[in-house]
Amino acid sequence: MAEIKPVSNGPVSANGEGRDLIIRTTNLHKTYDTGKVQVHALRGIDFEVRRGEMVAVMGPSGSGKTTLLNCMSGIDEPSDGEVLIGDKALYRMRDNSRTDFRAQNMGFIFQTFNLLPVLTVVENVELPALVAGVKPGESRQRALRWVEALGLADQAGKRPAEISGGQQQRVAIARSLVNNPAIIWCDEPTGNLDSENQNQVMDLLCNLNRDRGQTFVLVTHSEEVGERADRIVRMRDGIIEHDISIGR
Repeated sequence: MAEIKPVSNGPVSANGEGRDLIIRTTNLHKTYDTGKVQVHALRGIDFEVRRGEMVAVMGPSGSGKTTLLNCMSGIDEPSDGEVLIGDKALYRMRDNSRTDFRAQNMGFIFQTFNLLPVLTVVENVELPALVAGVKPGESRQRALRWVEALGLADQAGKRPAEISGGQQQRVAIARSLVNNPAIIWCDEPTGNLDSENQNQVMDLLCNLNRDRGQTFVLVTHSEEVGERADRIVRMRDGIIEHDISIGR
């Protein structure tokens, strides 16, 4: 797994129990200017995640939860404030360095799967490894191992349109894991799945979190998904209203 040094020179949160912090935001703001109106999507967010924790970020549409995930993961630059991933200040890096850091240390799972339709299952899984500079032979072996581990070996040569929605999400999960990242960001990872596939996907994510110690941050509307996490963070109008440890 990618090794990220812990957040340095800062207190462990009230939930910290001595475990290293891997994510910290300080006074995080995000404002979208449409030219006619300013939308304050994040209003000074202070947020911490421990290494190996699974955190569900919940709230109504427009509460800022996806914006928070995007700013923490380097997808969307905040208007103000700081994001630390381990001991690295994400937005003090040059763009190329930040892109490389994300490729090596982070995985992403999205509601819409975001699989490339012209690539096969194994090629989709392999792609992040190639982007990260892994040699083609090794990247293909990595991809095949994850395709097999997620029960997709018999689907490896098919294209996304030829497999079910639940299988497509498993491909997306395998793709997120191919570089063995320390952090996996999930934006509505079960939003397009029926209840059976939702439960199967969450079983898989929880097992990965428990067995491999990878850190998961999940944005979700689903109370059932949220209850599988270690913590539920509830947002409204760009602020955190509640931060509750629930354990598993």
